[in-house]
Amino acid sequence: MRIFVCIKQVPDTETKIKLNSDNSGIDEAGIKWIMNPYDEYAVEEALQVKQKAGDAKITVVTVGPKKRCVDSLRTALAMGADDAVIVDTDAAMDPYLTAKALAEAIKKQDTPVDLVFTGKLAIDDNAGAVSQYLAEFLSIGHATVVSSFEYAEGKLTAERETEGGTREVYEIEGAAVIAANKGLNTPRYASLPGIMKAKKKPLAELSLDDLGIAADQIKTKFVNFELPAEKPPVQMLEGEVADQVKSLVTKLREEAKVL
Repeated sequence: MRIFVCIKQVPDTETKIKLNSDNSGIDEAGIKWIMNPYDEYAVEEALQVKQKAGDAKITVVTVGPKKRCVDSLRTALAMGADDAVIVDTDAAMDPYLTAKALAEAIKKQDTPVDLVFTGKLAIDDNAGAVSQYLAEFLSIGHATVVSSFEYAEGKLTAERETEGGTREVYEIEGAAVIAANKGLNTPRYASLPGIMKAKKKPLAELSLDDLGIAADQIKTKFVNFELPAEKPPVQMLEGEVADQVKSLVTKLREEAKVL
């Protein structure tokens, strides 16, 4: 059985974000990078499927600058993945181009695809589109926002959340891209032996040129990013309760202008 997991490296949510000089993106200097949290669920689900299937190989794939993205690949390898592939590029990537690169990198492995796991979205751009593009480029099935998954020989069962608190259950025959949601599982921590083994596991490098992809195929460009306004300091109201209520209403009406 052949399983691929597509991951992305994103800024840690606790990182202080600064914009670059032309406001077209973030200044990457000093940023702490981590594996996208939803992708951790994807890696864990692949490992659980491998445990049930027995004879399976898991390859982790990512797109981005090798100088930093290797860390997230090594994390996935330390969790238990078998090998990794990185499409090394500093080019600006949108969901379309990212999915195209991932799909071509998977095709380069010259092996039938049984399952592809991804996160439902990346927390940096919140696009939530890569898994759909990826399934289209690979010509296989797809389900996203998956909170429960079962694998049986030749049939996949995916339960996904929809608006209004309802759930949908899909039965998929053949290969598919499964985009993981929070709650699908509990990702394991990389053990010390796993971390040591990860250093020796294969990590293949590709470029966009190797895949026949040009950076100018990008469909979306971003301009004029703005940081959110600084939050005003907290105001503590003093005095009797009646006076506090009167002061609060005045501030909501005249300062916050929400009444």
